[in-house]
Amino acid sequence: MSKPVVAIVGRPNVGKSTLFNRIAGERISIVEDTPGVTRDRIYAEGEWLDYKFTMIDTGGLEPESEDFMLRRMYEQAQIAIDLADVIIFVTDVKTGVTDADFQVANILRKAKKPIVLAVNKMDDLRKYSMDVYEFYELGLGEPFGISAGQALGIGDLLDQTVSFFDDTQDTDEEDVIKVAVVGRPNAGKSSLINRILGEDRVIVSDVAGTTRDAIDTRYEKDGRKYIFIDTAGIRRKSKIKESIERYSIIRAVAAVERCDVCIILIDANEGVTDQDTKIAGIAHEAGKACIIAVNKWDTIEKDSNTINKFSKDIDIELKYMLYAPKIFISALTGQRVAKLFSLINTVYDSNSRRVQTGILNDVLAEATAMNQPPAENGRQLRIYYMTQVSSKPPTFVIFVNNRELMHFSYRRYIENQLRTAFGFEGTPIHFIVRNRNEKE
Repeated sequence: MSKPVVAIVGRPNVGKSTLFNRIAGERISIVEDTPGVTRDRIYAEGEWLDYKFTMIDTGGLEPESEDFMLRRMYEQAQIAIDLADVIIFVTDVKTGVTDADFQVANILRKAKKPIVLAVNKMDDLRKYSMDVYEFYELGLGEPFGISAGQALGIGDLLDQTVSFFDDTQDTDEEDVIKVAVVGRPNAGKSSLINRILGEDRVIVSDVAGTTRDAIDTRYEKDGRKYIFIDTAGIRRKSKIKESIERYSIIRAVAAVERCDVCIILIDANEGVTDQDTKIAGIAHEAGKACIIAVNKWDTIEKDSNTINKFSKDIDIELKYMLYAPKIFISALTGQRVAKLFSLINTVYDSNSRRVQTGILNDVLAEATAMNQPPAENGRQLRIYYMTQVSSKPPTFVIFVNNRELMHFSYRRYIENQLRTAFGFEGTPIHFIVRNRNEKE
């Protein structure tokens, strides 16, 4: 049995994201005093009294709004409610019970899920102690007075939440491949994930920067489990005007850090831009397995040489990432999207690969025999042996007589020999060069 799912819902600006972050123990959701900041569902793992569960933070429910973004936020929150095993309904003691709260309560009752009513912003217990009783009017049972900002009352709230969990839950961690879809704003990241999932799991619009938070979505195919992370579009610094956008960039970088595979999405109509090279550089430096996906390929006029020319342009602009496979797709039509899974599996396996020391040094001996190590000022580089010390990315320590003699060009030669022998498609390879007498 999978982990229980807890959805945190409520009207805008009642403190849902603050509560979410408090329970998760880290700053996952964007928190700012601007209604509607959390636009999509955000996932995180929570734990209380030895129970592990998945939390979903949602956009504020505005069921009667005609505003496009608020309507889509409502739709996303409705999906979260459908997925949830338990719902935490967050209200605001300072505003009291509002008509919108009654509307949300009616929606939640129709879901027929266990509901825990949280009355937030009880920063001054003496001042607001009697006001909490007003929330019995919602007809959802006992209201729990809390302050997410001050961490007051959270324990009682979670005690009630986990009381609805099935004691037979399986809390073992799943063996999943975490895939981050990264790219410039409006490159089609959310559209690609929706195409993969076959449902509108992520808000899609033609407004650049719609996805502000990184969103984790689980998926299973052919016996392998995945988590797809849709990230905020990364903007040029000169275009970042809202502090919210700054948070989003940090989150996109963090998504790269915690993923296993990066799909670097490039807009076919724009070509490879300076911003694309920076985004790819983030993934490369982090040692992640990478795939370069050129989206909107259906919109390009083509001849027999179009793909080759575009591929060469990518190689020129991303010359440090020649190891990454390229795929030309259309999230809109689904062209070649299904082929992404075989590439994801391939680059993930490469990034995780380990090579036995004996076999590794056989390849090294053959490589040095074919191309002698360089010499400088009468000193010859001698390579004694090599061993792999870690994976994700594959990292090798090379022991030599003088590491200053190991020029970049010869290190690249050794890397190419390893790729020829063992594949390593889609993953960077890291080297650590040490003098033989250095301590490991």
